[in-house]
Amino acid sequence: MAITKQRLTLEEFLALPEEKPALEYEDGEVTQKVAPKGQHSVLQWRIAELINDATRPGKVALALPELRSTYARTSRVPDISVYTWERIPTDARGRIADDFFEPPDIAIEIVSPGQSVNRLVRRCLSFVAHGVRAALLVDPRDESVLLFVPGAAPVPLGRDDVIDLTSVVAGLEIRVDDVFAALELR
Repeated sequence: MAITKQRLTLEEFLALPEEKPALEYEDGEVTQKVAPKGQHSVLQWRIAELINDATRPGKVALALPELRSTYARTSRVPDISVYTWERIPTDARGRIADDFFEPPDIAIEIVSPGQSVNRLVRRCLSFVAHGVRAALLVDPRDESVLLFVPGAAPVPLGRDDVIDLTSVVAGLEIRVDDVFAALELR
């Protein structure tokens, strides 16, 4: 939902106070993310955990939930952003910076109830058109994942498939079944 009637500049947007759910900026329009529900939250946690378990010990990459990245005249908050280790911005003390001004290597969106899948597909296409090396659209309703990479058609993946992200992050493969198994409490 758009929350502004007048158009803002990116600089005006960045001066706004943070809100929850997060505000985002694109093409002069400010929108607010959909508040996550149960399945969305569990999938967000599980995907970040799978990525961090595979990549953080060797300092290969880091998955960060709800991280704002401002680049290409947009300011977005993907459900999960993954940065390769050498691309994680740091402050003067060598700690992770608060502000990220480069696109993530991987952007992940999870469909929530009431969200338009077509809008999220367009969002993933925009991610890869503006420097993101891979985008994932995770849909808990049909337990599927769409993989987007620049210059190629989206690749649909089901529970028996593996999400191969090794061209973006060395050694990173995630079984789709491992993602959706997190929804089962039995």
